[in-house]
Amino acid sequence: MFKVHFFALALLATAQARYIALQDLQIQPYVIDVANLAQDDFEDALSEQAFESVHPGYLNRVRRQLGSMSTNPDEGVNWNLKVPIARGESNVLSAIGSASGIQSTDAEHFKAGVKPGPAYTAAGGRLALDNINGHGLSVTGQHIPNLGNQATVAGRVGLINTPDHKLGANAFVTRTMPNIPDLPNYNTYGGSVDYTFKDKIGGSLGMAHTDLFKKTDYSAMGNLNLYRNPTSSLDLNGGWTKSQSSNPAFDHNWRPQIGLSFTKHF
Repeated sequence: MFKVHFFALALLATAQARYIALQDLQIQPYVIDVANLAQDDFEDALSEQAFESVHPGYLNRVRRQLGSMSTNPDEGVNWNLKVPIARGESNVLSAIGSASGIQSTDAEHFKAGVKPGPAYTAAGGRLALDNINGHGLSVTGQHIPNLGNQATVAGRVGLINTPDHKLGANAFVTRTMPNIPDLPNYNTYGGSVDYTFKDKIGGSLGMAHTDLFKKTDYSAMGNLNLYRNPTSSLDLNGGWTKSQSSNPAFDHNWRPQIGLSFTKHF
């Protein structure tokens, strides 16, 4: 089963989006640098879903699996565990637990008397309804250390779903409820289109916007599968991201992004 999300033009019920990175978060009263946060929310909801989310042709194979493990360029590890709840001829409803950016404990920090940071970047659960034709709908709740909690409704429509060509449209709305003093709750919403050729090479164009910070993020990403067998995959991911905002602290021109990811299904 692939973790994809059903696209609704009205209120939408990652993600990935593919990863919430908080190292660039700069906290001030009512001001927060979400250059990475908004982009990573977007990737979690739309791009960094597990392998099956952008490869709907692998639906039957993935249905028999319990979950997956993947790696990040920063050496973090992501885990997903999936339990089918109900299944019909064309649809599957599943409960999914996940944790991303898991870091191993560094014994040298303790020896030096340095307190390590959070052992993960995000953890939570999801209800996902997936359709064999590439459509999907999900509701996700997760906790992010040093920030707070998030609730996301997201969806996907499979526009083309053939063995050689897969084209999809995605959208999401995320409500962030910070535990940071003086920072109110806020919404981030966005969408993307993605294309995959023969489950080997693909690309996506996306946008995410956060009203509270008057900030819009753009992305142009690509991926190339370097190796795949029935239970694992090695992929090269790269592209560019850009943020626009009336606040100079949040505004930056196009920046390159590149990394390798390895995914193991079990």
